[in-house]
Order: sequence, then structure tokens, then C-alpha cells
Amino acid sequence: MLKKLTPVLIVGAIEPVLPFWQALGFAQTVAVPHGDQLGFVILQRDNIEVMYQTVASVKQDEAGVLEGKLQPGAAMLYFEVDDLEDIMRSIPRGSDVIAERRKTFYGATETIVRDPAGHIITFSQM
Repeated sequence: MLKKLTPVLIVGAIEPVLPFWQALGFAQTVAVPHGDQLGFVILQRDNIEVMYQTVASVKQDEAGVLEGKLQPGAAMLYFEVDDLEDIMRSIPRGSDVIAERRKTFYGATETIVRDPAGHIITFSQM
């Protein structure tokens, strides 16, 4: 039985992404240092978690993860939300907003942004 899915996004540095998620109401629930920087964090809001781990931390933990046909890189996260307007107000100023508001063929209204590490985040309201 599958119980939960939590993305782990691999980045060069974690600190630049923290203000973005904090502005969206996520709290840092776990922080693991790696040298003089963070190596891993768990960010949580409601029942949703997003994890970040640095390349250096992954190399030390399990280097084989970084090998293979597909190299870890940019990912897309898709969030269903109750109140898109509230989310839009929470997106930090200066964020890379790809689509401020768009209607989809499946009837959703979406906002698409990039986190400071380059991952694409879609917030969608049906």
C-alpha cells in the first residue's frame, strides 16, 4: 500500500528557497546542516510537505542518485488550492511568475511561478 508522496528537490543551495516557501505559509519542520549550510530541509503547510536537499548532501549520502540517464534537475510541482487569490497575494515580490493567471482546457484557473532554484510551481483552483 502506498501512503504518501513527498517531492525531494535537489538544489545547489537551500537558503535561497526558504523565503519563497515561508511567504506561502510553509514552515521549516526539519533542518539538517551540511558543513556551514543547510543540506536538507522539510517544509510543511497543512498536510503537504516539500523537501529540499543539496547536491553536496546527496553526493555524501548516496552518490548513485546523481548518476544515470536522467540527471536530477528542475521539476514541476502541481498544487490544487481552495483560494488561488490568497496564494497569489502570498507569492513574494520579485518572484519569477511565468503565468499570473491562466484558464486551462480542463477548467482550472492557474498561477505558475518558478522557485528561486528554478523549479516550476503551479497553483491550480478548479
